[in-house]
Amino acid sequence: MNELRLRAVRDPDAPTVDKESEREVKVDGETASDSESRTEVAPLVTSADDTPEVLNRALSNLSSRWKNWWVRGILTLAMIAFFFVIIYLGPMVLMMIVMCVQIKCFHEIITIGYNVYHSYDLPWFRTLSWYFLLCVNYFFYGETVTDYFFTLVQREEPLRILSKYHRFISFTLYLIGFCMFVLSLVKKHYRLQFYMFGWTHVTLLIVVTQSHLVIHNLFEGMIWFIVPISCVICNDIMAYMFGFFFGRTPLIKLSPKKTWEGFIGGFFATVLFGLLLSYVMSGYRCFVCPVEYNNDTNSFTVDCEPSDLFRLQEYNIPEVIQSAIGWKIVRMYPFQIHSIALSTFASLIGPFGGFFASGFKRAFKIKDFANTIPGHGGIMDRFDCQYLMATFVNVYIASFIRGPNPSKLIQQFMTLRPDQQLHIFNTLKTHLTDKGMLRDATED
Repeated sequence: MNELRLRAVRDPDAPTVDKESEREVKVDGETASDSESRTEVAPLVTSADDTPEVLNRALSNLSSRWKNWWVRGILTLAMIAFFFVIIYLGPMVLMMIVMCVQIKCFHEIITIGYNVYHSYDLPWFRTLSWYFLLCVNYFFYGETVTDYFFTLVQREEPLRILSKYHRFISFTLYLIGFCMFVLSLVKKHYRLQFYMFGWTHVTLLIVVTQSHLVIHNLFEGMIWFIVPISCVICNDIMAYMFGFFFGRTPLIKLSPKKTWEGFIGGFFATVLFGLLLSYVMSGYRCFVCPVEYNNDTNSFTVDCEPSDLFRLQEYNIPEVIQSAIGWKIVRMYPFQIHSIALSTFASLIGPFGGFFASGFKRAFKIKDFANTIPGHGGIMDRFDCQYLMATFVNVYIASFIRGPNPSKLIQQFMTLRPDQQLHIFNTLKTHLTDKGMLRDATED
């Protein structure tokens, strides 16, 4: 620094910086010291103990380690019971729950950003965040309604208009929010405002997009919704149990409490659990049939003729394994084979969603996203692995399971003009005649 000052004194022709320019640099941009001080994140205050008073009294004689074990166990059983209840209530309730979980997760992540940077009083930050959430949900759920409620949409004039111009309306709504953000820019907060703009959009990508995929999986059949979610829950529980009783070797620095023993034990337990759950659920039509909307009753139906995926078949066991177990043939559902892929992803790759969340929380020096569930943290703490699983299941179905849907083709066919319908009919008739599936009228 002294050397630079001497150079400035020795060189009379060196450019000088007036006070106004220096002030401008400090306000518009950020000096190294300013940037460093502003990016330093202060720890967010979280409640020390959010355990219900009833449990605190009942477990007061236990050590903190075992007290936490019992609290987590009791509330885990309560959440599993609640999960069974919403499954019993049907697809519509499940979709509403997914929507509520999405909103709560978004709220928890956005609140962290607000608490970190609230001292800068960023204009319109919360308002714009929730506005963009509304826009993205309107786009995704509008696409879903148009796809799965096609007949109902075509029957109602207002819905038909909204469906026809849905993407244009969605883009217009987003442009309004984009312009509002630009108008809200304040000179001394440029960088932070763009930070939070990116924060909001990444949150939308992680939370809203994944929850939309969860609903798409549900429409393929409740088994594609229940089995993946249950596998993640099972892996979370069994990894905790194996780690609690046998854990000795740390797994990853981001989560010091995670151990290799819990990771490996959770894997084998989850694969076995996936096979058993898939076997039980594959025998019930209410779980394996696609969720479809019945226009006559104005309700969802899950009745169909199960596909080959959900019919028992015989498989020959390799000779190497035959000598060990004594079986030559095993009867199982083909879906059970797919369940191995689902449970493997849930136990080996799914936890990285939790590691990602752990890194995020460490970056902001917080223990949990919120204190909604005692002993478990916030809703996002429980669903950090589920979102990654939802994307995998959707990609897996599209790649290996889903084929053309005849009912959707017929629905679209019925909305065409009569001349278009006649053209498709003649084309299809010619095609089937050439393949020998229909007799040519001239032969009669």
